[in-house]
This record gives sequence, structure tokens and C-alpha cells, in this order.
Amino acid sequence: SEVNGQVQSRLTGEWKDADVAQRRALALMIPNNKAALPQYGISKASIIYEAPVEGRTTRLMAYFEDYDDLERIGPARSSRDYYVYEAMAYDAIYCNWGLAVPYVSDLINSDRVDNISVTLQGINKGADEAFKRYTRSGYADEYRGYLVVEGYEKAVDRLGYSKEYTDRFEQAFTFADEGYTATYEGYPEATVIYPGGTGSNSSGYGWGSSNGTTNSPCFTYNPEDGLYYRSEYGKEQIDEYNGEQLAVSNVVFKICHGEVRDAKDYLAFGVHGTGDAVVFTNGKVIKGTWKHE
Repeated sequence: SEVNGQVQSRLTGEWKDADVAQRRALALMIPNNKAALPQYGISKASIIYEAPVEGRTTRLMAYFEDYDDLERIGPARSSRDYYVYEAMAYDAIYCNWGLAVPYVSDLINSDRVDNISVTLQGINKGADEAFKRYTRSGYADEYRGYLVVEGYEKAVDRLGYSKEYTDRFEQAFTFADEGYTATYEGYPEATVIYPGGTGSNSSGYGWGSSNGTTNSPCFTYNPEDGLYYRSEYGKEQIDEYNGEQLAVSNVVFKICHGEVRDAKDYLAFGVHGTGDAVVFTNGKVIKGTWKHE
């Protein structure tokens, strides 16, 4: 319900202007390789989804509903099918620059997915007006391409995609009431979170050390503001847009079956069905279950 021109975001529960909270999110593929950093605009995302890709690094998919202050977001990177399935769960408009053709093409071109993509092999309906390469001295071409917000909106209009949530949207989270913090008294404390652990591993979240040679991601809880601050590659993860360290209210682990698909090291994950989840909030850790039809 609307109060003083604002409604609760379906992604975060925050009160936002009605025209922001009622529009479908854009879900953009963003590289997380050390050579691509820093990313631009990620602190404006409502949800950031992270998973491993080939080469045992991770890639991000960031859901944006509040992007009016951004000229661009990125860099933009290529698609894998398990990200597309997660974007579909939020009825998001899926944005990517490139794709793993044998595993993504049929899905992304189906009428089940509204996508904004660079025109490349495997894409039936390109939207090149939504992307642009920017000058980044010392960066490879693959890390210079960005989603341009004005071009994205033109492409959504041209392709006839709904700008508001369709009946395919199903809210993933139930949020605490305004002004109330779920404290989870009696649950174990967890104030430093290592998604890949601290032992040597090749998961994509691989732990090397604090020397910055591997991802080694870490979330550190600050009890003063209730946020988890993100570091990786041995230093703070900074949004180039505002120079601030990435911080989130909740961290959720979705534990899935995974396997290697082929000699190119493309990965597959079982993101449908049900499985174990671990939720970190307010400095506590709660075990739970995920379910995805």
C-alpha cells in the first residue's frame, strides 16, 4: 500500500518512491575478476547475486530498481544459464554482454525471458543501444563495456517489455516491519563471514591469503549500523560511483549441487528444487531452506 507517495520495495522491504518500487528490476551481469575492478554503481543494487564461473572466479548479477541517479552500470559481462534462472525468479529484465551459447541461447531467446543483450552469436533480439565501451586506461576491452541507463530504457520501450512487475513475480523474502529489527536472540553469532572458507580451495571464492592474488571474499559485521562490509582480493570492495565500500544488511548462502559441464570448464548448478540455506543478519547466523519452482 502507498503512503505519502512511497511503497515498500519488493526486493528489500525499504520504503521507496512508488515509481521506483513498482518497476521491474534490471539484472545486470558484472565481472568480479581482479582485472575488472572497481565496478561502477553496485552500491545502488537492491540485491547482488554471486556465483562461480569457469576459470574458478566469481561473477555478480546485480538487481537494480533504484538506478535513476546512474548514467551507467558495470562493467557488463556475459551470461550463464543459472543466473538467468535466478533473474527469472524475480521477474527481472536480464541484461548481459555475451553468453555461453550452448547452455544459454535457447533459454534467453525464449518468451520466458525479457533480455537486453549486445548483438552477438546466440542472441536473436539485440539491444546495442543499451551498451557502450568507455575509456579505461590499462583495462582489457572486455572490462570497458557498460550498460547505459538511458539506452536501457530506450531498448525496453523498443522491445515492448513491461516496465512494471508482471504476474510472474513472486516475492522471495518477507521483511520485518518498519522500525523493527529481527534480532534472533539465542542464535549463534557470526560477525566475520568467509563464503569460500579460509582453507585453500578452487571454488571460485578461493582463499589464498590477504595478498590479493585470489578472490578471498569476506563480509565483516559492524554492530553500530548493522551492516556487513565486503572485502575481496585483500582489500575493501569499493564502488567507483561513490568511492564507498560495499555494505549489505543480509548475506544469504544458497547451497546447490554443482558440476563441471565440459572441457571449457563451464559449470552447472541445480538452482531449482530445494536445498540448504544459511542466513546472516544482525550479526547472527540462521540455518534455513531455499525453494525455487
